[in-house]
Amino acid sequence: MAGTVRFFALILVACRILLIDASFQPALVLDMAEILLENYCFPENLVGMQEAIQQAISSGEILHISDRKTLAGVLTAGVQGALNDPRLTVSYEPNYTPITPPALQSLPTEQLIRLIRNTVKLEVMDNNVGYLRIDRIIGQETVAKLGRLLHNNIWKKVAHTSAMIFDLRFSTAGEISGVPYIVSYFSDSEPLLHIDTIYERPTNTTMALWTIPNLLGERYGKRKELIVLISKRTMGAAEAVAYILKHLKRAIIVGERSAGGSVKVEKLRVGDSGFYITVPVARSVNPVTGQSWEVTGVSPSVIPDAIVLAEDAVERAHEIIAFHKDILALVQEAGDLLEKHYTVPEVAAKVSRLLQSKLTEGLYRSVVDYESLASQLTADLQETSGDHRLHIFNCDIEPESLHNIPKIPSPEEVGFIIDTLFKVEVLSGNIGYLRFDMMEDIKVLGAIGPQLIKVVWNKLVNTDMLIIDMRYNTGGYSTAIPLLCTYFFDAQPLKHLYTIFEHSKTNVTKVMTLPEVLGQRYGSQKDIYILTSNITGSAAEAFTRTMKDLKRATVIGEPTIGGALSSGTYQIGNSILYASIPNQAVLSAVTGKAWSVYGVEPHIAAQASDALNVGQKIISAKRQKKKIREIVL
Repeated sequence: MAGTVRFFALILVACRILLIDASFQPALVLDMAEILLENYCFPENLVGMQEAIQQAISSGEILHISDRKTLAGVLTAGVQGALNDPRLTVSYEPNYTPITPPALQSLPTEQLIRLIRNTVKLEVMDNNVGYLRIDRIIGQETVAKLGRLLHNNIWKKVAHTSAMIFDLRFSTAGEISGVPYIVSYFSDSEPLLHIDTIYERPTNTTMALWTIPNLLGERYGKRKELIVLISKRTMGAAEAVAYILKHLKRAIIVGERSAGGSVKVEKLRVGDSGFYITVPVARSVNPVTGQSWEVTGVSPSVIPDAIVLAEDAVERAHEIIAFHKDILALVQEAGDLLEKHYTVPEVAAKVSRLLQSKLTEGLYRSVVDYESLASQLTADLQETSGDHRLHIFNCDIEPESLHNIPKIPSPEEVGFIIDTLFKVEVLSGNIGYLRFDMMEDIKVLGAIGPQLIKVVWNKLVNTDMLIIDMRYNTGGYSTAIPLLCTYFFDAQPLKHLYTIFEHSKTNVTKVMTLPEVLGQRYGSQKDIYILTSNITGSAAEAFTRTMKDLKRATVIGEPTIGGALSSGTYQIGNSILYASIPNQAVLSAVTGKAWSVYGVEPHIAAQASDALNVGQKIISAKRQKKKIREIVL
């Protein structure tokens, strides 16, 4: 409202220019304001307008522009800016004669037939793909008049196809009343769908558009493939069709963003002045989005590959249709892999059923390639299971994780690996500091063991306490976790660390500390502090959680990522899609319950960047407290 008031104030209050008629311009603006109030389809944006105009006129500061076409341009810029609506235009056309074209339904039948033949093209393409191009959306009355002819000569020829390309790239005119007929043919008869709401300002009426229960001939239904082509020329009723089908998730929209037209625009004369104002007198509100295609247009489906030049749209549509033929098998295979390998069988079955249900409902229709299918499947898997570790990805080459066999380093590589993975320091007060950024495989540790003991472990084993920095460790192999844990417990009795359950093999493995290790143990009495961050993951989490569960370490930092101890990578069919599925459940040695996917909660929360500092302060405070106790005693 404030913008509108400012606009009319600016029109009437500004610098003085050559005076033509002292009363002309205020009257013109008042007449224009009255037209807007009675006809503009957003009357709520005009509240307070007339009062503002009267106040500006009364002030006596009138804007006088000598050239009427210049004035029309000023008025256009002002009203568009104030109401944020580029469809509002003011023109000076003293010789303009309105021409009202005859209503289509009033034309002779033969003329109507010729018109339709010129605006409709159809073809049945290879692989039983229908192609239907409509350049003008005809209205309800014309449909009623020519219904059987339209059915027999157009619709009947493409209704049997298994997929359809519906071309609206050249549709620049039409009637909104014809929209429900088109949408209904691509919907089921039940339930009826509320597809649009049209408000007309001149009559102050609102009309809800619904799908139609009874149609001539067979419906295409909502299951078969439908791709709608649009371009920057697509306008009006055709935009309504595309927008509705898109947001009903009934069609993929391919091409360019449409023109952003209007439901209905009228060019109205402003008094007897020779000025005209073009006003959108009706507006559309989609019941699904609460928004409209008007002004902004219809965008192609959000997947980038659906946005193509208009001239390339047909070729892209064929590619999408061909891809969709494989979706059924791919989605079913993804569900089967989940049921076979996922660690929680009842969740796997639930997710698999959901995938099948969405497939049946056509909810994978919006995907146009492997990348978008992988993204949609990942979202569905994670949302339904609550497990962010489930992941589908596409890869043109076979992932290394399919054959992830650790490479045993050569003698020359041992020193490099140790320097890369481990950082060791003895801090003030004989506090050991050990940082390592990857959990290596037990076989690799076996190969580098003697050198690791010599250059890393022997520097730390005689410290009074130890800080283990896992903040940068995103995981790795779980095979070395028992060995690492063993160094922090006594030789006897052996400690139960955790239990592994593998669904696909129905194996249950109780993981224990080892009876023997290379070098000296740190033992079970000296304090251990583990630093974590929100990227600490997988096997690093398993080590941290085990030490926490067994009350062997104090964890400081941020909650960890909540990764899987072990995830398998499985190819989906013969495609370039792969599923990463947690295939081992880890059960706590203390509670017997599976570890949460939400990560390890620290004993003491701290920003990762500050965790080491916090740890040192805790150690210092603990030592100080011990000294005081010793003095007292």
